[in-house]
Amino acid sequence: MSLSPQPVPSLRSVAVLLGHLTLVGLVLLLLWDVVPARFPAHAHQALSALPLALIAVACFLHRLAARPRLSELARTGLLAAAFLFWSANQWWPDLAQATLFNDLAVALFVLDVWLTIRERAAPVTSASLAAEAVDLSRCQSGR
Repeated sequence: MSLSPQPVPSLRSVAVLLGHLTLVGLVLLLLWDVVPARFPAHAHQALSALPLALIAVACFLHRLAARPRLSELARTGLLAAAFLFWSANQWWPDLAQATLFNDLAVALFVLDVWLTIRERAAPVTSASLAAEAVDLSRCQSGR
C-alpha cells in the first residue's frame, strides 16, 4: 500500500539538491587525494564522511517523495542506514565504536544486495528443478 499516489516534488527537489552537494563533496575528496597539503589537517575525515551522509539522506528523501509502499521505504531506510554507518566510521575513525559502525555498514550493504538478488531471481519450481536434473543426467551420460 502506498502512502499516496502523488509524488512530493519538494522532497524530490531537496534530494536532487543534496545529490548535487554530494557530487561537489566528491570533487573535494578527490582533490584532497591529489593535493592534500592544500587542505586543513583532518579534512579527509569530513571530506569522506560528508558525501556518504548526504547521499544517504538524498536517497531516502528521493524514495519518500515517490510515496512508496512501506516495504520499499524500509528497504531504502536499510540502504540509507548503511551509508550513515559508513559515514560515521569515516567521521570518527578513532572512536571505540568505529569498527562496529563499519561492520554494521558492511552487513546492511550485503543484506540489501542479497534482498535485491532474491527478489529479482526467477522463482524455482519443481518443474524447473526436474528439467535441470534431466539436463544434468544427460551431460553425465554423454548424450
